[in-house]
Amino acid sequence: MIQVKPSGDTLGATIEGLDLSLPLADEHVALIFRTLATHGVVCFPGQRLEAGQLKSFSQRFGTLEINVAGTFYEPGMPEVMILSNIVENGRPIGLRDAGQDWHTDMSYSRTIAFANVLYGIRIPRRDGRPLGATEFQNMQAAYDELPQELKQRLEHATALHDFNKFWEMMRREKGSPRPPLTEEQRRQKPPVSHPVFLRHPITGRYVLYANPGYTVRIDGVSERDSDALLDFLFQHQLQEKYRYAHQWQEHDVLMWDDLLTIHRAVADYGPDEPRLVKRCQVMADRIFDQAFVRSLPGQVSEA
Repeated sequence: MIQVKPSGDTLGATIEGLDLSLPLADEHVALIFRTLATHGVVCFPGQRLEAGQLKSFSQRFGTLEINVAGTFYEPGMPEVMILSNIVENGRPIGLRDAGQDWHTDMSYSRTIAFANVLYGIRIPRRDGRPLGATEFQNMQAAYDELPQELKQRLEHATALHDFNKFWEMMRREKGSPRPPLTEEQRRQKPPVSHPVFLRHPITGRYVLYANPGYTVRIDGVSERDSDALLDFLFQHQLQEKYRYAHQWQEHDVLMWDDLLTIHRAVADYGPDEPRLVKRCQVMADRIFDQAFVRSLPGQVSEA
């Protein structure tokens, strides 16, 4: 029996009874779309997936990204990135993602992201407690509680997002193996602008689409005004009341809506506490097709 169990928090739900290693019926894909749009973050516990099965599941929700800076990915599957702090024979086996600041994946891209899909294979533990949580902030709630005058001022505003801002910040992390972006990589991902307030294509509700990781300025205003506006938006969206943390267990598949949330990885584990996660990034090409959205069931049945 398939059950959707909300966390009871500002974000988060668990879907039980689905085996993601098997092809999903269309009705189950629709259920996941709706649950993501409602709860932002969805966990599928107790999964056993090969890389190809993770890829097959993820691509039911949209085109999968091949990261412009990708170095660590499953052999023959550049859509499946490897995130890890494990070093074998003196070489890292994956991209170290610990310590990331708040961001929304792919906001720097002209076609933005719809969802992340991560599969936890090895989870670091200390004294029996899982480490390396992933934290989220609710951008629908953050938009809803903005001052009305600011909503009116920024109703039609856009903001510039730049991939290099976040990449350089990550390069400054201690022990980071990331090289600078090449000119070709930067050419492939030039800065792009998106609305500050996006309307979610499933719920029809607005979200605050700006984040400290990639957003560099508000378009059409002075640098001073832009800095002040972004400072306010970033402080507002990072309030504790909008926060939800997922504590990883081995064989969790965690999926989140990049329109509804911003996120960060918690760096509370050391190099001798191994972590291995595989990841697919789903682009927002399918989700903005209104004919497709209208075909989804209107309600999610929850336990």
